[in-house]
Amino acid sequence: MTAAPDLRALVEGASRILADAGVQSPRHDATALAAHVLGQERLELVLAPPVPDGFAEEYAGLVERRRNREPLQHLVGSTGFRYLTLLVEPGVFVPRPETEVVAQVAIEEAARLTDPLVVDLCCGAGGIALSVATEVPGARVVAVDLSVEAVDLTRRNAVAVQADVRVEHGDVADPALLHELDGTVDVLVANPPYIPPDAEPVDPEVRDHDPDLALYGGGADGLDVPRAVLRAAARLLVPGGLLVMEHAEVQDAAAREAARATGAFEAIESRPDLTGRPRMLVARRAVQPHVTDSAP
Repeated sequence: MTAAPDLRALVEGASRILADAGVQSPRHDATALAAHVLGQERLELVLAPPVPDGFAEEYAGLVERRRNREPLQHLVGSTGFRYLTLLVEPGVFVPRPETEVVAQVAIEEAARLTDPLVVDLCCGAGGIALSVATEVPGARVVAVDLSVEAVDLTRRNAVAVQADVRVEHGDVADPALLHELDGTVDVLVANPPYIPPDAEPVDPEVRDHDPDLALYGGGADGLDVPRAVLRAAARLLVPGGLLVMEHAEVQDAAAREAARATGAFEAIESRPDLTGRPRMLVARRAVQPHVTDSAP
């Protein structure tokens, strides 16, 4: 009689299946799925527990779904973002590690101020807003998204991480959005949709599972929504307030030019992500805005 495979053998087999399917981190994902089925936050295979009844069948089902490139975060229902564990579900953009760097710039700026007011536009699952709220004592944080599902998820994540954040449903292109905060915001941070219409994402996890509303920025260059963020930032930020906005690595020059065209910003620069690619626009609200005829 052949002995049933132990946990290590099952994870190794799953790793090979996922690798053959083109999953970028097959062993990590196979291990994470095993931990999820076991009800554990993480799994150390060196000290692997016995395989419980029903594990192999449930595990095989999840591995098959991952083999078909369903996002790992959807399968386990959560993801890590900086120091937080966030709920993740279909219909809402999955937070990415590169956005943690965008959050870091906003957090550093907020941390040097007293009781700063921080606005996170296009908040998605709430990673940036909740990181600011939990890492910067005294910060007042407002998060906004056009997606009703994202607003609901951010509110639930705020409860889960015990963060006091105001979460609003709204369109960044609405000139009346958060009008009561005009000229009072210290830091405005955003990870807006910015993919151009002809630049379909390569990864099936993104292309087939992240909502189009959170991906495509509108216009021929994908920068319609980011330009709306710039207009909102020009209106909402205090003089000297900081704007931090994520964009694609090929959009750095266009994003800087769009910021200059508003006449509302100074110290405009692009900053790199963890791999050295220019992935965010950082600019200060000018104390005396320059009058310009150019439209952002």
